[in-house]
Order: sequence, then structure tokens, then C-alpha cells
Amino acid sequence: MKIEQRIWMRKSGWAPSTSGPVGQRAQLVFVFGAKQVLKDEMLFQEIKEVYPVANIFGCSTAGEICGVRVLDNSIVTTAVEFEHTKLYGRQIRLDEMDKSYQVGRNLAESIPKEGLVHLFVLSDGLNVNGSALVEGLTSHLPGHVAITGGLAGDGSNFEDTLVFWNSVPQKDTIAVLGLYGDRLKVGYGSLGGWDPFGTDRLITRSSGNVLYEMDGRSALDLYKRYLGEYAQGLPATGLFFPLSIRTKESDTRVVRTIMSVNEKEQSLPFAGDVPEGAYARLMKANFDRLIDGATGAARNSLKDAHAVSPELAILISCFGRKMVLKQRVEEEVEGVREVLGPGTVLTGFYSYGEICPFASGEKSELHNQTMTVTTFREE
Repeated sequence: MKIEQRIWMRKSGWAPSTSGPVGQRAQLVFVFGAKQVLKDEMLFQEIKEVYPVANIFGCSTAGEICGVRVLDNSIVTTAVEFEHTKLYGRQIRLDEMDKSYQVGRNLAESIPKEGLVHLFVLSDGLNVNGSALVEGLTSHLPGHVAITGGLAGDGSNFEDTLVFWNSVPQKDTIAVLGLYGDRLKVGYGSLGGWDPFGTDRLITRSSGNVLYEMDGRSALDLYKRYLGEYAQGLPATGLFFPLSIRTKESDTRVVRTIMSVNEKEQSLPFAGDVPEGAYARLMKANFDRLIDGATGAARNSLKDAHAVSPELAILISCFGRKMVLKQRVEEEVEGVREVLGPGTVLTGFYSYGEICPFASGEKSELHNQTMTVTTFREE
């Protein structure tokens, strides 16, 4: 596996200014960038010209990762020349959030299964029920195939997001990449680091990913009361106070983040399901634990990769972590670097949701407020 990276910034353009030897042979280019920059079709065409035979795969972000740098308003490209790995990708439009499961199922049904090692997914970050999407994808994949990836971002705007597979970036889109070949070794890990506070509250009324009532009271009113002065900045400030969700059947908790606020219905749409009958608990940030969560995710990814330093790692971290960590945000990326080693190329982005199994052998889930690490190495 050979890899090269380039960064585009508005003031300085592309760095390096020209592509290296990977350019003409790369089969895949990951492209992560700010939404407004990705809308520039001339820049997108430049990427295609530099990598003429590559599949172009990426999304808009809430911040871009290149090495141990965290950038804004940039484009980061990571071109990969595989030696033994085959690829299959496609994208599909998601017209309505309620169709998230069916779209995931349709994608999974269309993917060739023979030799499939891993599925990487990039999804619209706002017009989607991420939990239902992942359920649809897992419903028609072999049990040994893990799914990782994330939901596209739009900075702090929360207006719309862009995703693409060999097309101009488009909103309301989901794209998947299947990787094939027994010489490709994939690792993954996902951890948070948030502290719960307050008491568990019973979700007494919800529908899919929309929360209406907890303990028989308006969920929006309860949330605003907990947030105090932060409530004026919803939905963006909701990233500082995610919900921890626990079902009656399991002690495992998933974290859910508010995506919008519906004052008319007094409801809170989340990035993934908030099941009726489950228990919800508010969480708040702990700086040191957030950074420890990132390094823990990296360590877990090495367990699946048999503790051998990977060649490439894709880091997908929640935008809420970036907002909380602020000027310390690069510390979580540096923590991943320390675990994986200097020989691993790091790329990725800040997202509106992360997709990864809790542990090796378990089914993939939608997460919020985590650092998710996916590593790749060819033998």
C-alpha cells in the first residue's frame, strides 16, 4: 500500500503543489473538506485530473484531519495505491429520513459479497436516521463483515451536508466502499469519554429518532431546564450535553446527540434511535477523559489488527468533541498518533455521527460523541 496526502487551503492553494508517484496509479482517494469549498466544481475537477484512474470518495465535514493537524475550511485528499485489494463502491440518494433502513438494505443487497472484508460508509449527516441506516446495511451483509464510517458534517451550520462517490458532492446522499481481499487487515475502535450526571429518565414517548417525552414530561422542556443558559444556543449547544441511552434488555449504553429542535411539536430529533421504554441520562464533558477515549479507540483498533502498526488510519470524531476541546482538539489526534506510531498515515474528519462495532465480533452501531478509528494494512 502506497499513500500520499495533499491539502488545499484558500490562501495557499494545494500543498504540495503537485502529486507524487502515487497520483497516476492510485485506485482510491479519500476527500474530506468544508462544504462551501467542496461546492467549487473546479477544485473537484482538479482532484480528478490529478488522480485520473482513482475512485473519488468523500464528504463534507465539521473539521478536517491530516496527520496530527485539525483544519477548517480546507480539503484533505488521501490517495491510496493498493497492491492486493479490490474495491467496489456506489452511492444512493435518500429522499426521506423514514427510508433510512430501506436505503441501507438496498445498498447492502447490491454489494458483491464474495471476498468482502470490510464496508466503509459515508452518509448524509442531517436527513438520516443513522441507527436505521446501519441496521439496514447489516441486515444483508455476511456476519464477519464489520461496518465503520460516519455521518458528514456542515461545521456549526447544521444546514445540509454533502457526500460523493465518483460524482460531484451532493446532499441527501449515502455512499459505501466495499474492500475485498484476504491480504487486507482492518482494525477498528470507538470510545467516548463523557461523564454522566443526573438520574436515568424513562423515555415515555418517542418515534424512531425523535424524542417527545421523558417521565411523561416534555423532553424539550426538560432538556432546556438542564441546559440553563446553554439552551439559547440549541441545537448546536446540545453537542455539549449528549444523552446516554440504555435499553431495559442491555446494560450497554449508546450516546445520542441532538440534530435539531422542533418547538412546534416540543420534540428533539436525534442522530439515531431513542427507543420508547429505554432510559436516558444526560452527559457532560471531561477534557482528560475525552482524550483518553481517543487513545483507547486507537488501542482497540490495534487489537483487531493483531497489534501491528497499520499503514492508514481514518479518524472520525464527533463535532461535539471539537467544540468542547477547542484549542486542545489536536491533543486527541496526537494521542492516536502515539498509539499507532509514526509510520501510520492519519486522515479523517469531524462528524455528526460515527459508525463502528462496540467490539470485535459485535454488530456495528451508530455512535455520537466518540472518536472512531479504522485502520488498514496490506500483508
